[in-house]
Amino acid sequence: MFAVFKFWKEYIKEFGKPISIYLDKYSTYKVNFKNAVDNLELLTQFQKALNILDIKMISANTPQAKGRVERLFQTLQDRLTKELKLNNINTIEGGNTFLKDVFVPKFNKKFSVVPNKPENLHRKLTRSEMLNLKSTFSVKNIRIMHNDFTIKFKSKLFQLEKTQPVTIYQRQEVQIEEHLNNKIKIKHKDKYLNYFTLTTKPPKQKINPLVLTAHKTNFIPPKKHPWRNFKF
Repeated sequence: MFAVFKFWKEYIKEFGKPISIYLDKYSTYKVNFKNAVDNLELLTQFQKALNILDIKMISANTPQAKGRVERLFQTLQDRLTKELKLNNINTIEGGNTFLKDVFVPKFNKKFSVVPNKPENLHRKLTRSEMLNLKSTFSVKNIRIMHNDFTIKFKSKLFQLEKTQPVTIYQRQEVQIEEHLNNKIKIKHKDKYLNYFTLTTKPPKQKINPLVLTAHKTNFIPPKKHPWRNFKF
């Protein structure tokens, strides 16, 4: 998921938002459970990101369509490795430089075709979309706030600080965001909460139970009670 998010984040920053993306039915892109066909709210992390950016996802439903998606990958996986070997490139940094400056321009010059319509169907990101791009391309999970205002996520325990930008109560839902730089963000009502990581689990606090005072139902007021001495 992180590799997919990293690619599309850089793509959209450089070219803008495409109107639609043509993909196969890999589980990273699409929920493939048979029992989830009618549940429109069950989305993958990638589908959630596309919905935020208003990008339509088109799935390849036939072997021929699947071939259109995979053919380029097969060419790159076969030819690119040979090109790297011929140019004595054996590092990731050198491979990325060769890919961008040499291989892609050469590949496009040989195989690219002129489109029937010259219009660019990529849309510019709005200011809000650009500012929230890190949040959009982050893996999101829902957690429940504990009574001591701690949150457990992936074997780690996070403690909320006393001062927060928004009011939050016990047992409320919060959203955990895993960003591409491995940072964890906790969000509630579109606000990021202040927290710190606990190394040990805090001791459980004892809470005194609520004591109710029992009142007799057959109470008889004494002779000097104001009720008995009341006069009009």
